[in-house]
Amino acid sequence: MSIPSAALAAGWIPFVITLVLILLFATAYVKYFISKYDGTISVTVAAIVAISVTLLTTALIPVDIFLVSYMKTSNGTFQPWAQDTSTRQSLEKSVEYAYYSLYGLIIFCQFLLLPFMYFFFEEKDEETSNKSRYCSALKFTIVFLLIVTVLLLIGAFVGRKDISSVMGNSTSEWNKVQALFVDIANSTRFEDALSFVMSVLSLLGMMALVTYTAYGMSAMPMDFIKGRRSVKSERLAVQKDRSSIRDRLKAMREKYSSRGRNPGRISDLEESEHLMARQEKHLADKESSCLRKCLTILRPFEVIFGVIFILVTLLIFISLLLTNIDKAIHSLGPKLGYALPKRYLPNPVDIVLVFCQQVFPLDYIMFAGIVLYLVVCSMSGIRNIGIWFFWLRMYKIRPRRTRPQGILMLCMILMFMMLAINVIVYELTPQYSSYGSQRYMEYRNSTTGNHTTVTHSLKPCTTEVSSDNCVLSRMSLLLTRFFYQMWFFGAAYYWGTWLFLGFMLIGFLIAVIKKRKSSIDGEVDDDDFDESDDEDMLSA
Repeated sequence: MSIPSAALAAGWIPFVITLVLILLFATAYVKYFISKYDGTISVTVAAIVAISVTLLTTALIPVDIFLVSYMKTSNGTFQPWAQDTSTRQSLEKSVEYAYYSLYGLIIFCQFLLLPFMYFFFEEKDEETSNKSRYCSALKFTIVFLLIVTVLLLIGAFVGRKDISSVMGNSTSEWNKVQALFVDIANSTRFEDALSFVMSVLSLLGMMALVTYTAYGMSAMPMDFIKGRRSVKSERLAVQKDRSSIRDRLKAMREKYSSRGRNPGRISDLEESEHLMARQEKHLADKESSCLRKCLTILRPFEVIFGVIFILVTLLIFISLLLTNIDKAIHSLGPKLGYALPKRYLPNPVDIVLVFCQQVFPLDYIMFAGIVLYLVVCSMSGIRNIGIWFFWLRMYKIRPRRTRPQGILMLCMILMFMMLAINVIVYELTPQYSSYGSQRYMEYRNSTTGNHTTVTHSLKPCTTEVSSDNCVLSRMSLLLTRFFYQMWFFGAAYYWGTWLFLGFMLIGFLIAVIKKRKSSIDGEVDDDDFDESDDEDMLSA
């Protein structure tokens, strides 16, 4: 029996709408942050493609969950069209191929498109020809291609292992995850290779998630609550500091003019005075801006949103904490990636999403809201912290002033982080991400004297249940494949989640202690040489 068109439409139409929204979001984000002085169309397009492809992998998750949930009725039986195993497998394969296509595009962007564009723009020079830039960028890109080739080979030939050797003679433990292992055992070398590469990238993303997202989830709500500094008071403070520097400059010039030399201290003061002049100009413009006066009226709503965001952060924190505690107590241990076949502790976010799936597309909207919040917090964290290489700051992320190399590096970090967010979403919503609202009918035989009574009850699907009764989402299968075949990744994600929770607490303390941001934060900086010159020319 063929798949009903209503099921396909309900699953894929929201995905198409989300695709359009993602393209608009990625375009607006890149255009807002890329420098208006040296941005190029090629960098802009590459950044938009990279961000869009990564966000689509997460947007596919609700479609996957809806389709597997739609296969079953409310009484735990399969729909008439889904009773045929081949029909279910056909639908599962179509979703799985969609994941593989998007993951393939991610690898293309990470190891070919973004590195080539980065090094091509890095070689930009008035004396360097385009041919020389192409050759230089291609040499560096080949290195990235060799890296991904090695990773694919490792995943294809080293990643496989005998699951029974890990389980030993524990038959009861084997039965808990037997259905999942059957699917994993049928994986091909290509699937193993792709899973390994994505697991490595996700692990790198987990490191970025701990660094940026954890801080962003604490700092962004506090920034909303605290607000910005008063424009008028900040302008008066800058005027006072600038006047003091002018007096010091005048005294030092009079002192050293007769000696015929100009110490470096004078140059430093001149640069500080020039920076403060620019700050004063921006503050004066903002003070007289009609938009700023209108936004002042909306200040109470900013505080309300800040409180709401803190509550969302707290809800996510509690849900992840309960999941990790559940794994610490009831999981199968590190040698199986802390797999948790059955959930024992309640998970607020998971419970709400499973319940909301009864009203389509409420769960889709809520899931998209949670993911969007994590993405925005990640972007906020990157903007606040900047892009660093160990102790060296590489790029600052500022509106309309971020260099193209910084935008490309930002996109690469965001791609890593989105893959890690997929893992966090699985940890955050284990039941919803694996089975949605699927239930099955459990039958039990109870004997009283010479009479045997058969009772039945509806139960949520778990990995303990045969695949004949419950259908696992493809996303859950892809994410857990290497949790079992290469335990290191599952264990690393588990401990990475603990680090994520710890850094959230540290970030919250920093956000509370930190002073309010400047009202012109990100608009003026001491390294804006080109921008300063342009502004001076316009004001002349």
